[in-house]
Amino acid sequence: MKTYSAKPSDVSRAWYLIDASEVPLGKMATQVAKLLIGKDKTQFTKHIDCGDYVVVINSDKLVTTGNKTTKKIYYKHSNYPGGLKETQLKDMIVKDSTIVIYQAIRGMLPVNKLRSERLNRLKIFKDDNHLHSAQTPKLISLKDQK
Repeated sequence: MKTYSAKPSDVSRAWYLIDASEVPLGKMATQVAKLLIGKDKTQFTKHIDCGDYVVVINSDKLVTTGNKTTKKIYYKHSNYPGGLKETQLKDMIVKDSTIVIYQAIRGMLPVNKLRSERLNRLKIFKDDNHLHSAQTPKLISLKDQK
């Protein structure tokens, strides 16, 4: 019995649609990362990008649990003395909620040469309207999964 290793020509990509208002941020981000990597496919190979396209809608209606809106803090530094900036999650959602989802998913992807290609296949929109209806993405309801 030989081990199967996928080739780039063997990869077939599907489109998936995920609603960010159904489940908390972390649960949604793990499922999206799994789809972008292609872990749920039988042809998954670590060094080949086997993942699918993912469209995330309703980022403005993002759900978090507990006190994360005030306790979770994003840090940014300007590399100058005293240049540390702190921003709470609630302020980030008001400013641009797509960045919050992007950073959560980016942190769940492995740090290698395939990461930027995988993130290019991630499309995030603030409301129900998205530009990828021609691709007929398959709706995945995350509240049914455990």
